[in-house]
Amino acid sequence: IEQKVHEIEQFYFNSSKKQANSSKGGLASRDKDKDKERHVALTKKQQQDATSKETDATKRMQELICHFGKILHEITKHPCAWPFMEPVDVKGLGLDDYYEIIEKPMDFSTIKKQMEAKDGSGYRHVREICADVRLVFKNAMKYNGEKNEYHVMAKTLLAKFEEKWLQFLPKVAEEEKRREEEEAHVQLSLQLAREATYAKMARDVSNELFEADFHLDGLREQLVQKCRKMSTEEKRLLGTALTRLSTDDLSRALEIVSQSNPGFLANAEEVDLDIDAQDVV
Repeated sequence: IEQKVHEIEQFYFNSSKKQANSSKGGLASRDKDKDKERHVALTKKQQQDATSKETDATKRMQELICHFGKILHEITKHPCAWPFMEPVDVKGLGLDDYYEIIEKPMDFSTIKKQMEAKDGSGYRHVREICADVRLVFKNAMKYNGEKNEYHVMAKTLLAKFEEKWLQFLPKVAEEEKRREEEEAHVQLSLQLAREATYAKMARDVSNELFEADFHLDGLREQLVQKCRKMSTEEKRLLGTALTRLSTDDLSRALEIVSQSNPGFLANAEEVDLDIDAQDVV
């Protein structure tokens, strides 16, 4: 019970919403089972909804990527696109300083392969493709001087691509807004589910504590009933034993007597202890 209480306190300490959901009434076993079944069913449904929304969002993004592919097709069919279709032949062209200048080489064949990847390593967002397309042209412009033909061709294609991207961007922004709203909804549902879980746990712990107190009271009553009264001989022996105690032990014994008899002065100079007047337990 102590561990459960600590876990509940920790949750509400970290949560922005403070709730007090405790009850001292006991639940029947059947009601507890039904409550648990409803909670499990609700949690399972929320998980299924979250998975379904994520699947739908992934499909919508794949559709956007397919539409974006039409833009790439137009760009790659341009007369200036041929130098950027395959990776730069660094060794064949003797470009010894290429990798010192270009940190991440990129070309359209690499982009196409990643768009068609089926092993989960492909693009997850259309903006990732956009970034790589820009990288193709910016690499060429960075490595080649402004008057170099490859620089001019890359700059021309980049301008055309940016124009088409601006036309395509509203669809991307719309999908991103929709995904953000869905993710916020999912997070809210999960938070509410967590709060419901800990609220139920708090109620159950409260019930357990109440039941534990109830059983302890019963045990106390049983203990009192089972304690037999001392016989006259036992009282005499107890009185004799007290006279044989050391001063410190006698003081502690008298303090114990005073705990159940507030009127008894354990620290008085003279103490008159009536064994027959003491509580039998």
